[in-house]
Amino acid sequence: MTNNDPLHGKTLEMILTYLVDRFGWEKLSTYININCFKNNPSIKSSLTFLRKTPWARKKIEDLYISTLK
Repeated sequence: MTNNDPLHGKTLEMILTYLVDRFGWEKLSTYININCFKNNPSIKSSLTFLRKTPWARKKIEDLYISTLK
């Protein structure tokens, strides 16, 4: 049985790192308008915010999935 969930086995850090490598912080902040992507962004500070903020995490996951299509 295979798992068709594109998020299966992916950590939030892996997803965020992929998106930053693909788009950069500036472009990422235009797709998802959150301050941790605009003001002195870092993977660590963004992960802290995203882990506490379900709606923002969902946006990151949705953007990641859309890049796979």
